[in-house]
Amino acid sequence: MIKEKTNTTLTFDDFKTEVLNDYKIAITSRECSLLGRKEVLTGKAKFGIFGDGKEVPQLAMAKSFKNGDFRSGYYRDQTFMMAIGELTLQQFFAGLYGHTDISQEPMSAGRQMGGHFMTHSLNEDGSWKNLAQQKNSSADISPTAAQMPRMLGLAQASKIYREIPEITNKENFSIDGNEISWGTIGNASTSEGLFFETINAAGVLQVPMVLSVWDDEYGISVHAKHQTTKESISDILKGYQREGDSNGIEILKVKGWDYPGLIETYEKAANLAREKHIPVLIHVYQLTQPQGHSSSGSHERYKDSTRLAWEKDFDCVRQMKLWMIAINIASPEELDEIDANAKKEVHEAKVAAWNAFIEPIVEEKKELVLLLEKIAPTSSNKDKILKITSDLNKIKTPLKKEILVSARTVLRLIAHESNKTELSAWITSYTDKTQQKFSSNLFSESGSNVFTAKEILPEYPKEAKEDTDGRMILRDNFDALFTKYPEALIFGEDAGNIGDVNQGLVGLQEKYGELRVADVGIREATIIGQGIGMALRGLRPIAEIQYLDYLLYAIQIMSDDLATLQYRTAGKQKAPLIIRTRGHRLEGIWHSGSPMGMIINAIRGIHVLVPRNMTKAAGFYNALLECDEPALVVECLNGYRLKEKMPLNYGEFKTPIGVVETLKQGADITLVSYGSTLRLVEQAAKELLKETGIDCEIIDIQSLLPLDVNHDIVKSIAKTNRLLIIDEDLPGGASAYILQQIIEEQDAYKYLDSKPQTLTAKAHRPAYGTDGDYFSKPSIEDIFEKVYAMMNEVNPSKYPALY
Repeated sequence: MIKEKTNTTLTFDDFKTEVLNDYKIAITSRECSLLGRKEVLTGKAKFGIFGDGKEVPQLAMAKSFKNGDFRSGYYRDQTFMMAIGELTLQQFFAGLYGHTDISQEPMSAGRQMGGHFMTHSLNEDGSWKNLAQQKNSSADISPTAAQMPRMLGLAQASKIYREIPEITNKENFSIDGNEISWGTIGNASTSEGLFFETINAAGVLQVPMVLSVWDDEYGISVHAKHQTTKESISDILKGYQREGDSNGIEILKVKGWDYPGLIETYEKAANLAREKHIPVLIHVYQLTQPQGHSSSGSHERYKDSTRLAWEKDFDCVRQMKLWMIAINIASPEELDEIDANAKKEVHEAKVAAWNAFIEPIVEEKKELVLLLEKIAPTSSNKDKILKITSDLNKIKTPLKKEILVSARTVLRLIAHESNKTELSAWITSYTDKTQQKFSSNLFSESGSNVFTAKEILPEYPKEAKEDTDGRMILRDNFDALFTKYPEALIFGEDAGNIGDVNQGLVGLQEKYGELRVADVGIREATIIGQGIGMALRGLRPIAEIQYLDYLLYAIQIMSDDLATLQYRTAGKQKAPLIIRTRGHRLEGIWHSGSPMGMIINAIRGIHVLVPRNMTKAAGFYNALLECDEPALVVECLNGYRLKEKMPLNYGEFKTPIGVVETLKQGADITLVSYGSTLRLVEQAAKELLKETGIDCEIIDIQSLLPLDVNHDIVKSIAKTNRLLIIDEDLPGGASAYILQQIIEEQDAYKYLDSKPQTLTAKAHRPAYGTDGDYFSKPSIEDIFEKVYAMMNEVNPSKYPALY
């Protein structure tokens, strides 16, 4: 292929220049890996995982990578990032040192270890850059194969942009759907279920995806014979090979040290994916890993002498060098000079990166030392303070932690002295400034975050009656949203043809087409991955997980990828995916779980909304589509056929996020709940008032994340002086979180006259039998008796014990 280019489009000198430039990138990347390992072993860097041995195939991949394309890779793609011009040598080392300045370390601002790469999709105000005019990399994550589901969605976005012309502003994200999603994965990670789930989905969907499997025969120390049937991923995937007009994937295989063969293979793959939207897997084999898996071990422990000798001979950079000499592109002396210059440039970049990292911290140390030296003479603990100051001053390369530990230790020594004010102010200022470098951007900080969506109430006709199924409220609201937002789409199991299992989408596929209201297979992880990838490219996907329990199949992708995205990119990427599911109050072990405590603690970074009816749910969808953050909406499974009023302003009314609603005023006790359980709470409160005179105040929290941002619950407790939280999660689950927020965040303990309590489901899941729900989750009688018992403690004569 290269010879063909030479004859048709390039002079030999042009060809030579291009190849020599590729070699320079390869050898420079190799030097980064070698010197990077030394930085770890000398203690400057904590850990290193490098791309040595994978340089040449990454050069070939970069040649076919165009503006608008996206990479979804893993932590060995440094050469590729250098080749597309998105990683400088100094940035490489800044990542190794964990520099918290995004201008110095643009891959994560020190929030991920080196080797995790991204490009910036957002402007400073959180608005989109023109992604079609730049080369893009979605932010890497460490969990093996977890980049696969997102890669599917990045590819599907091209299909959507190509086949739905009505989408506005798509020129910022796509040029006729010609963009490819380029994935990379190590051969050992192809053993993960996420890999197979994604490959199958790509073959079904027929999306422009090119996946490179870097095969060096090992997964850490474990040989391929223990990882992969037949020791070859391309062999075992032959059943996925497309044939004739069938769907499937194209499978290509190429040696990782064959520079011209690699370029030809990647050009072929790119043409198939870009023009025909055919997914391609490239099995790049006979690769090496010269320094072993990472800086934490040595591969000499698990590779025999024969393998080590082969790896030395067939190192891809060495083979490229031999090939260049053989076809007279360069002499050995010319290549030696390139090698020497690369070594010098890498060393200079390392020094510059280290100085940029350490010098500001040294200045902070000096600032504190001067302050402590000022404080010490007038303190009764002068000698101790001077000792702490001297020890700190001797540290040539201090950590921020060491600076702050010294300051806080001295503050304790002068706690009773009048000279503590300046040090106390310094510590507060330093902590506030530094903490942000480690804690910002868990949620959106842009002008489109969820708190910008203000409440708009549903409008109803005069004499409106509660005579409409909740499912129809949802259906008609989605209809309005799909008209209002051409970039919005929904997909999930049974979501398309039958309009979802509860008929909340009935008739919408016929109206909006199979791409915008789509059925998918039973594969929850890649349903979420589709949503993440499409949201990363400016679409507004709604990914439907049929039941709350099935969310467990997808929780890893939600937790490790979606929930951390804004945080791990320091606000430089976003994926405002809406995840729709339904749950609560169904019978049986597998379809009745309400694992909200697990969910909210696994997916911090995603909002968790728990509407009590379908009008509230619709209001959440309306609000979220105006915002730029991901959210999970849990609809009440037993509410689809309950009657509600039909609003007039579909698509416009909004349920505020993070705001509670008081459903009933009361004077004796505050009852806090959400979702389906609220109906039981309301009924129990009616019976309590009628039969005992106990007057309950009922609060619907509406959203678990965020929870009661206006601190309205504590206002209720200040009036009633008692608190009971009711939900159907397990003991210590969501109710414990709610209680912690109310007692600690809202300081409600100051107003309590009784012990705050929770009423939850039993520690087991309900049995399938008809009575399983009653004996496993809070019932009306349970709520009645729990409230009554709390009031018995207050006034036993008025409320004599029931038992």
